Amino acid sequence: MNNETNTQPRLLGLIAGNGKFPILFARKAKSQNYKVIAAGIKGDTTRLLKFFVDQLHWFHVGELKNLFAYFQQQGVKQVIMAGQVNPKNLFEKDVVLDEEFKQLFAAIKDRKADTIFTAVADKLRAAGMELVDSTFLLKEYLAPKGTLTRRGPTQQELEDIEFGTAIAKRMGEIDVGQTVVIKDKAIVAIEAMEGTDRAIARGSQIARCGAVIVKMSKPKQDFRFDVPVMGPRTIQTMIKNQAGCIAVEAGKTIIIDRDKCIKMANQAGICILAA
Repeated sequence: MNNETNTQPRLLGLIAGNGKFPILFARKAKSQNYKVIAAGIKGDTTRLLKFFVDQLHWFHVGELKNLFAYFQQQGVKQVIMAGQVNPKNLFEKDVVLDEEFKQLFAAIKDRKADTIFTAVADKLRAAGMELVDSTFLLKEYLAPKGTLTRRGPTQQELEDIEFGTAIAKRMGEIDVGQTVVIKDKAIVAIEAMEGTDRAIARGSQIARCGAVIVKMSKPKQDFRFDVPVMGPRTIQTMIKNQAGCIAVEAGKTIIIDRDKCIKMANQAGICILAA
């Protein structure tokens, strides 16, 4: 009887945002004998997720009450957020917020990403569920310290990285964004709610070529949500916009498809540094 109980899959709820992070997490969770009950965000989450989870139900971005009920009906006690669930979607003109979300918005002091996600975590806890660290099964995907590409940073890029790191950390303190775009110690873009890729594109239009991208965790990063992530899409955006170097925080940034990222960067002469 005990042996049978020990082999039963553990339940894990997954709030899936965009990108490949939800699939990466789901595959790892399944390999660790978790039963993954996923909630997809319509218009955001990839439909390919259905092939990697045990159950998938779709929700609108402002639909909180039904999301909680779904997890409760499945007996979920632990929930993960993986992939960007961008708060900017809550400000679209056609978004419909349910009463639960309206109450949440009315109660919070501001509408910064951390404020919104912390309030969601508190509501989950009140409903008997815990939002847990989204990296707890993915430690091997965190960026190792050092230069990951054949090309290392130039002296100018190193100076821009040092300059940009201080700016990114300051922006993180006030929950503005994780990414800054630098050219010759000038700030050409700071990420807000638009996300990293759009910030890179916007900054590179000003820098023209050779921009340095710095992506850092917040000084008080809550790893339950909004974990720094980069992947092939980040590198593709850099290639398209002729950016030259990206620096991320070692041990605190998830790199999706690391080998592919490095191959793409090497072919384009881009430097990836984890400091």
